[in-house]
Amino acid sequence: MQTEVVKPIVAIIGRQNVGKSALLNRLAGKRLAIVEDLPGTTRDRIFADISWQGVDFIMVDTGGLVPDAESPIDEGVNEQVQAAVVESDVIVFLVDVRDGVTPSELEIADQLRRVSKPVLLAANKADNPRFEIAAVEFYELGFGEPLPISALHGRGTAELLDKVIALLPAPAPVKVGQEAMKIAIVGRPNVGKSMLLNALLGHERTIVSEVPGTTRDAIDTWLDFRGESVLLIDTAGIRRRGRLGVGVERYSVIRALRAIDRADIALLVLDASEMVTAQDMHIGGYIQQMAKGVVLVVNKWDLVEDKNVAEWDRYIRSQFKFMTYAPILYISAKFGQGVEKIMGQAYEVYQERLKRLSTSVVNNVVQAAVAAHNLPRSGGKRLKILYVTQAEVNPPTFVFFVNDPRLIHFSYHRYLENKLRQSFGFMGTPLRLVFKTRGET
Repeated sequence: MQTEVVKPIVAIIGRQNVGKSALLNRLAGKRLAIVEDLPGTTRDRIFADISWQGVDFIMVDTGGLVPDAESPIDEGVNEQVQAAVVESDVIVFLVDVRDGVTPSELEIADQLRRVSKPVLLAANKADNPRFEIAAVEFYELGFGEPLPISALHGRGTAELLDKVIALLPAPAPVKVGQEAMKIAIVGRPNVGKSMLLNALLGHERTIVSEVPGTTRDAIDTWLDFRGESVLLIDTAGIRRRGRLGVGVERYSVIRALRAIDRADIALLVLDASEMVTAQDMHIGGYIQQMAKGVVLVVNKWDLVEDKNVAEWDRYIRSQFKFMTYAPILYISAKFGQGVEKIMGQAYEVYQERLKRLSTSVVNNVVQAAVAAHNLPRSGGKRLKILYVTQAEVNPPTFVFFVNDPRLIHFSYHRYLENKLRQSFGFMGTPLRLVFKTRGET
């Protein structure tokens, strides 16, 4: 057996307009500048993989807390704070140094003092020394010395990251099998994740063992598929700690993020009786951004009267335009219909993620693509692709050595990816295309 490390989660909490998204984007840039962000999603980023001083963690923007007209924080906001607090390992309490201490922040602080999670107080928009001095006012909140930062200009963000990683718990090792395929079952509440898990286990009837998963209350289940060990990561308990209000669906995905991060393949479960929702697409966006394999599993197919699969395929692909490579399965977990296809489909996607191509084969395809399409240019400078190599598998990662990475724009990035897919497949998995100058490490 080998072990994997579960990444801790850091939640940014604060009222509206204090700069939470700006801070997330600022910190994410330190990592996303290394591997280009994947294009094509139409959602706001609410999380990012962060790597700092050799420590990896996931940072989540919990959105703005909205005070009620009659109370500093209404019941829905209380639930939002609780949902973020439950799933996170460290909390960054972000305030606006220019507004001073507000009644809303006094109420948030009172709630945070009641939990056993470490809290870092960061005073944002301290863009100059005068505002940095003003941060001392936030001692009143009771979380020690406020750290003045400027998400806009990057002031103090390195110190914030230093403090974050000092508070993170020791990595939680999870035992996994050698080269075991790891599958996460994800989706919004009530789409049938628990029933699907039970149907998969009941169909295979070869459960090897059950072991504790993460430090949360999810359970990892081993099963044998075609003689190979497979780890099913159960995220069906996304609401186990009590029903969360409608307004906190955005925050309930934190546990799903943790599971997706651990997995190779995500089974994104959709509800055929409700069509595709914005949250379905958000979760799909997280899967793509984390560069995981995906199978779209349309559950409750038994409730659909018009079973025109071609029309359904067109509809679902029109909603998930950013992952046209994803296979679609139509099932009824309740009655076991189509469930037997899922593991085989996931295994095919996993094999696609492990596909490794020789440099010469990749370059032949890319050079043909270059010859068939006008190269991007800026002013008098035209893009030159010197050579390409596949650097990694799981996910398949291709490094393009070019004269100037700034000449690559979204449409040409997509063109190159499509040519790679036409030649080599890569069904069900995102591709990472990284553009570097020659000699760049």
